[in-house]
Amino acid sequence: MRQLTPHEKRTVRFAGAIIAVYLVLFCGFLVCKRLFAARSDYRRLVTEALDLRQEIRPYQDKVEHAKKLMESFRMDPMTLAATSLVAQASAAIQKASDDAGMAAGPIRESSSHAAKEAASIQFETSGPVPAVLALLHNLQRTGYPLIVDSVQMTPDTRRPGSLKLSLTILILDFDKWKPEEQPDA
Repeated sequence: MRQLTPHEKRTVRFAGAIIAVYLVLFCGFLVCKRLFAARSDYRRLVTEALDLRQEIRPYQDKVEHAKKLMESFRMDPMTLAATSLVAQASAAIQKASDDAGMAAGPIRESSSHAAKEAASIQFETSGPVPAVLALLHNLQRTGYPLIVDSVQMTPDTRRPGSLKLSLTILILDFDKWKPEEQPDA
C-alpha cells in the first residue's frame, strides 16, 4: 500500500471530522426526538391522571359521607338479610327499649302497605321521661333502616312521672329502593 501524501491525509481527516459531526448531530437528533416523545407521553399520562382524579373526587366525598352515616347509625346494608330483617329489627327495638330502662309492652308486626317498606311495627312501652327520650334517641342507632312514623305519648296512671309510649315504626327495604334500570330506546 502506498503512503498518503500530507494533502490526502488532511483531506481524510477533514472528511472523518465531517462524518463524525454528521453522526453526532444525526444521533443527537434521534435521541432528542425520542426524549421529547417520552416527555410528551409522560405529560399526557399526568394530564389523564389529574382528569381521573377530578372525576373521582365527587365519588370519594359520597363514599366518605356514606361511611360516616353507616358509622353513626351503626348500620351495614350489606349484612341485612331481607328474610330476617323484620325479626332482627324488632329484637333490636326491644333491646333499645330495655337498654333505655323502659318496660317493653306488646309488639305487633304487620306487612307494609307501601312499596318501599319491608314492614310496619307497632310498639308499646312505658317508663320515666328520661328513658323515653333515651329510647327515641337510640332508635337511630339500632343498625336497621327504621323510620318512626308516629309517636303517641300518654301519662301512665299506674306510675307517677311515667309515660306510655306508642310507636309506629316503618322498616325500609333497601332492595326496593334501588333505582330501576331504564330500557334502551
